[in-house]
Amino acid sequence: MDAAAALARWHAVVESRDPAGLQGLIAEDAVFRSPAVHTPQVGRDTVVGYLTAAFTVLGPQLSYEREWLGDDSAVLQFRTEVGGLDVSGIDMITWDEDGQIVDFTVMVRPKKALDVVIEHMGAELLRMLEAAGS
Repeated sequence: MDAAAALARWHAVVESRDPAGLQGLIAEDAVFRSPAVHTPQVGRDTVVGYLTAAFTVLGPQLSYEREWLGDDSAVLQFRTEVGGLDVSGIDMITWDEDGQIVDFTVMVRPKKALDVVIEHMGAELLRMLEAAGS
């Protein structure tokens, strides 16, 4: 699958705001690189968990403003609001030959907004773990 088709699948899930669509997009050994966590987060379930929490935290105001497409990757510039602060960032996504995401890196600015995103993501991830009975 080419990057444009894989990117279209990503956009469809983001626009639906339904995290149920994430499972089929993420490779088994995918890696998520958070701006808040030093170590890469590895594995489909972990990546799906982070992205599910991000759907909630970044919310309905999340919009992609620009994108750059490579042969197997894309950089997507986004904007949203979290905790009353404007948040700017980029998602760097790499796909395998089957169109599944193998690497997802997020960068957020400014620092004050990153701090609020970290706070809200931590709370949402904790809520998700408690709801799952972990």
